Amino acid sequence: MNVILGSDHGGYSLKETIKSWLLAEDYEVSDVGASSLVPDDDYVDYAKAAVKKAMVADRIILFCRNGFGMNITANRFAGIRCGVAFDEEAVRKGRIDDDINCLSIPAEYFDEEKVKKMIRIFLTENFSSDERYTRRVMKLDNINS
Repeated sequence: MNVILGSDHGGYSLKETIKSWLLAEDYEVSDVGASSLVPDDDYVDYAKAAVKKAMVADRIILFCRNGFGMNITANRFAGIRCGVAFDEEAVRKGRIDDDINCLSIPAEYFDEEKVKKMIRIFLTENFSSDERYTRRVMKLDNINS
């Protein structure tokens, strides 16, 4: 599984830490930026780059100060189901019930260990494939049809 990372200035430091951890955990990591701390960059640019790089089996993790800007941007793209991480159980339910393939991390609100726990769940939990959840995801993927 390829894990695509993106962050603006608000999530840059945490993204760099998580990138090192994911590589040490033997994940394939693609980092679309920011490649340095740029205080006036825009989250939209990095969320867009991450989503455009993603293939079907990839997972995307986005980092910004509050998580919402990245989440809003990512969800504008067909096939992306992005959720904001606020605790482990919410991330678990997002994977199992909603098949989220993108996770937005609010970097200002969590320490590194909490983020690692949420990301581990995001990367290891499987979608339940229960008929009602599959039906709902299909409706989401076809919402503009």
